[in-house]
Amino acid sequence: MKKTLLFIALFVVPIMVYLFFASGVNSFVKLPTLTKNVPEISSAWTTSANHNIQLKDKITVLGFSGDLTREAKVNIANLCHEIYTKNKKYADFQVVYVVPHGNEAEVAELIKTLSRDADLSSWFFVFADKEDIKEYYNKLQLKGSLNANTGTPYAYLIDKELNLRGRKGKNKKGDEEYKEGYYTISPADLHNEMEDDVKVILAEYRFALKKNYKIENAAN
Repeated sequence: MKKTLLFIALFVVPIMVYLFFASGVNSFVKLPTLTKNVPEISSAWTTSANHNIQLKDKITVLGFSGDLTREAKVNIANLCHEIYTKNKKYADFQVVYVVPHGNEAEVAELIKTLSRDADLSSWFFVFADKEDIKEYYNKLQLKGSLNANTGTPYAYLIDKELNLRGRKGKNKKGDEEYKEGYYTISPADLHNEMEDDVKVILAEYRFALKKNYKIENAAN
């Protein structure tokens, strides 16, 4: 009994308090799943260094840049500043952007620009044909759609089990809410909503890790 109370005091209560105060607008203790079993990134989609990237076992911010217009570059920079730099310290966190072939030189220049202010070791650009990108995006079962350049200003959250996470249900005001992606054009949307939701997912996995650790110790 004492061990149970100690576990609750040391682990459960701090996490619940953290979520309550860190969450300015998110009313969910566990972020809802919107699409289950999102397809893995194709092994044919590689970085400019010919490396394969996987979503499985990572908390992933997934983006679709389309052709790298000035607007797309600004959106990516917003995401880098508001979300990536604040979470790159977590080993299981990554950002993956899917980019159409033909933008390799633009990506190389963008990486140079972003690298001035951030370590991009957990940020990846993978290249694919536009038709393949469209096909993959459709499998995410989203209400939104890609633009003519095969991109979108929205970024998406994928958990370690390849589930698309977002907001669905009533918020703290009691209003019905649905959010499948986060608007990278708006730093406020990223700061007030996406940052909050990333914290919730990270807290979920930290709590699960501590819970498993407790069970293993009890078994021993």
